[in-house]
Amino acid sequence: MPQLPGDCLNNIFEYLEDDKNTLYSCMFVNRLWCEASVEIFWRNGCDYSISNVNTLVACLPNESKENLYNNGITFLTSTTKIPIFNYASFCKVLSISYIHQKIEELFENQQMTQRQFLASTNLVVQEICKMFMNQIISLKRLVLLQRENTFISTFILYHYSGAKNCLKNLSELHCHSQFSREIFSQLSKICHNISLLHLDVCLHSNLCGLTELISVQKNLKHFIITHYPDTVTEISSLIEKLPNTIIKLNISRFYSSWFINKLPNLQELELLTETEEDFIDFENLYFSELKVLRFRYSRPNNILLIRFLKNNGKNLKELSVCESDDIINLAISEFCTNLRKLSAGLKNDELETLKFVFKGCRYLKSIEFWCGGGLLNEKEALEVIAKHSHENISEIILNHQHFKQSAKLLPNELESFLINWASRVPQRLLSLVIITKDYNKMSLDKNEENMKIIKKYLELGIIKKFEVLFQ
Repeated sequence: MPQLPGDCLNNIFEYLEDDKNTLYSCMFVNRLWCEASVEIFWRNGCDYSISNVNTLVACLPNESKENLYNNGITFLTSTTKIPIFNYASFCKVLSISYIHQKIEELFENQQMTQRQFLASTNLVVQEICKMFMNQIISLKRLVLLQRENTFISTFILYHYSGAKNCLKNLSELHCHSQFSREIFSQLSKICHNISLLHLDVCLHSNLCGLTELISVQKNLKHFIITHYPDTVTEISSLIEKLPNTIIKLNISRFYSSWFINKLPNLQELELLTETEEDFIDFENLYFSELKVLRFRYSRPNNILLIRFLKNNGKNLKELSVCESDDIINLAISEFCTNLRKLSAGLKNDELETLKFVFKGCRYLKSIEFWCGGGLLNEKEALEVIAKHSHENISEIILNHQHFKQSAKLLPNELESFLINWASRVPQRLLSLVIITKDYNKMSLDKNEENMKIIKKYLELGIIKKFEVLFQ
């Protein structure tokens, strides 16, 4: 049988990146498969197991192993087996805190004092990070999240000679603001092409280094920031440095329109504000390119939101409004006629105006309902879609992450909906997604009979995709 060329295998294995078990088995087929799959298997350092970390220790240069041995860490350096590959060089995603966590797990059964435990784990992480900095040609994502009793991140840059080459093409940085100004100043000298910056601002942080880092970025596209209410003053100078290259913005609180209006190319805006009182002068925002707007926990009051949609709704392709009502439904149907995806929480007495949404938003393909509490349950959500949605709808998302489901969807009710769906003209394959939590016992996926029905309609080709997401 002729073998597939290596580049074809690489393309195939790329699709298996998140399926570690299958990817792992591919490494044992033959040498060609092994060489093609091993790099992908080791790409994401956030997925490393204890066994993988043990392998990394075995990859340490002799100088590092001697350093560990001289400091009394002998159980990790006892193996003489030489690894087949330079596994550290394959890493493209590195989380210092995750590596530290796995090293702590390796030390759990060792007899030592707490002080020895902390010193030993930190030393091993130092040596592994030194190896990463020297072996990785081009790291793509770096995660610097603070862990208690960890000091590894304070010297990651200026102690390692290979850091400049390793980090010069960094495209994603996820970090806490607690680290010293020197770390971010060092990064600002090396990393000028970060496209995604995810920043968690903690209390009493010095943001000067972060401000410097942001100011030198040439290609920053996506900025995510979470912070405490008391840090609004501190982050103002940082936000002022955001370049107009930003197209995606996720912020935990809305301050005022002054700084968001400075981002003329913004295409995606997500706000995690908890109270509607936070949306000061929200109606003054205007974006000619905005395609996606999401409110996660709270939204502006009806007056502000309607004014915003009147100014910006025409270009929106995706809208998440938390809890909607009749007034907002009518505004969506009038101002957001190009929507492809809508997420909303509705009550049973607000369904009449949903008809206008389906009528006004003819391009709508995906509808997400928040279920439970005083909002629609699964049965009511599916019924309204069956009765009133147009032929372009092909994805239904039932979201249980905010409220507990008030009533179970019975198997006969689920099958009735699917029979109705199968008789649609023209027929569209259905994607059904359930967003739930482990403790939520009322969502349809928890019923064995429901799952048998889902399997039946998957096999019949009525359901294209069924997915359960745990949040």
